[in-house]
Amino acid sequence: MRLIDENGEMLGVMPSGRALDIARERNLDIVEVSPNAVPPVCKLMDYGRYKYEQAKKENEARKNQKTITLKEIRMRPRTDEHDIQVKTRKIQEFLAEGDKVRVSVQFRGAEMRHPDIGRKLLDSIAEVLKGSVTIERSPSMEGRMMSMIVSRAPGWEPPKKQAAPAGKQQTAPDTEAEAERQDEDTTEVP
Repeated sequence: MRLIDENGEMLGVMPSGRALDIARERNLDIVEVSPNAVPPVCKLMDYGRYKYEQAKKENEARKNQKTITLKEIRMRPRTDEHDIQVKTRKIQEFLAEGDKVRVSVQFRGAEMRHPDIGRKLLDSIAEVLKGSVTIERSPSMEGRMMSMIVSRAPGWEPPKKQAAPAGKQQTAPDTEAEAERQDEDTTEVP
């Protein structure tokens, strides 16, 4: 077998017994790196430490990943205009968080005979959100529901939230002198 030491330096081709002796001397493990090579290539390393470092790298990579979830907004064909505005704001919030959104229109009873109303509703939502979304799946009927999937448009930045107006806020005094000054300011002189 061809043996490589823990620093990556080639030790040469040797019988497996000799390689095991070297591994015992250095208190390391022999790991077969390339079994199909002629002769097979093995490396000296602390296998437990190697596995620990691999697991640590995987956890670090997993920590930096953003999982994209699919959120759903449901409506009915007779949803009122203000409710639609609220739902579109909610869609924008979901998109700002990096999620995809399924916008669904649910039909019941006689509403099933008018799928065009649901399509117009979904098209109007797409029109309102134009520029901030890309339509991944156009409106399609699935049983009693018509739905489309939208995701964040490339280059779209969500609007920044406005800070609440800062009113006069009183804080607790840090010292007794400040407390006395506040008491003097609040007392009335006749």
